[in-house]
Amino acid sequence: MFSDDNLVYIFTMLECIEKVFIYAEGHADQQELVWADDQRDFNAIWALLLVIGEESKKMDAELKKEFSAIAWSNIAGMRNYLAHDYRGIDHERVWAVIHDYLPELKSALINMVNHIAYEPAMLIRALDSPYYKHIQYLREKLND
Repeated sequence: MFSDDNLVYIFTMLECIEKVFIYAEGHADQQELVWADDQRDFNAIWALLLVIGEESKKMDAELKKEFSAIAWSNIAGMRNYLAHDYRGIDHERVWAVIHDYLPELKSALINMVNHIAYEPAMLIRALDSPYYKHIQYLREKLND
């Protein structure tokens, strides 16, 4: 079992993923996403993908090894790409990340919770926070 320090990173990444899904919803393609609402949704997604990349770097390396199907170095690399090449961002690449990679990452992160030693009260406190309102499905872990 791994340290409960990892829960904060996992919860933050899951919350960001859920928000990305919300902001991407209803857009037919990457061009619509990028230019809708004066780029508001795209810019929100851009920032959330940065956070996902940052949080992934903080996670226990051994925990990530147990989920080696996830390309962790690509997640950190995407963060660097987004941070350092804002004007040159490939919108199709961002679209692909949202639709092809985030669902798999979400599933892995949810499964990671089972590999962490934590007190149920910690999970309850986190999920009672308004910051984590989009990951309430983790309450099911209290019944495991």
